[in-house]
Amino acid sequence: MIPNEEEIFRVLRQLGVQKKEAAQEVAESPGRQVNIEFMYLDLSVCNWCQSTESNLDEAIAEVARVLKATGVDVNVRKIHVQSEEQARELGFVSSPTIRINGQDIQLDVKEALCDSCGDLCGDSVDCRIWTYQGKEYTAPPKGMIIDAVLREVYGGTKESTKKPAKTGEIPENLKKFFAAKRRKQDIEIIKVTDSCCSPTTGEKCT
Repeated sequence: MIPNEEEIFRVLRQLGVQKKEAAQEVAESPGRQVNIEFMYLDLSVCNWCQSTESNLDEAIAEVARVLKATGVDVNVRKIHVQSEEQARELGFVSSPTIRINGQDIQLDVKEALCDSCGDLCGDSVDCRIWTYQGKEYTAPPKGMIIDAVLREVYGGTKESTKKPAKTGEIPENLKKFFAAKRRKQDIEIIKVTDSCCSPTTGEKCT
């Protein structure tokens, strides 16, 4: 169930922000934007990434309507991370990841075995576990995403206290995934080549 407008303002009240105050704050700084990045390893077979995308889309559809009324635009960018180099440049450490204005909404990285990503690359791979209100989920609940967006807009976090995503070495789990995926792709190419050149066809590849 997607939180309605009253539920969203309930979260605002928890942050100590009233409806009138929220509107006034945004009015004093027009043209504000919330930039959201959704980074993932796969959307074709990974149930965890698919559910995360679905929950993100639904949460943003609801919260964006409320924020737009007070002058805040929400921009969402979806990034398919396909290589170690790309992961290193993005500071990507676990799949999936959601960042709001460059800040990961789940700073502590917890992971568990993901069967669908294992099937994708041909080896065991861990994907992200999300913790919200004392419970663990394989996809971030919509309430968690909405909370994170509202805290970014109204929570009063100073830019100087935010930690930017670090580039550099990526975790062994991601290295394992990309290496296994490359091996599986190479094997599939060899199989296609062998099939093409099979003696039963009476033909050879050119």
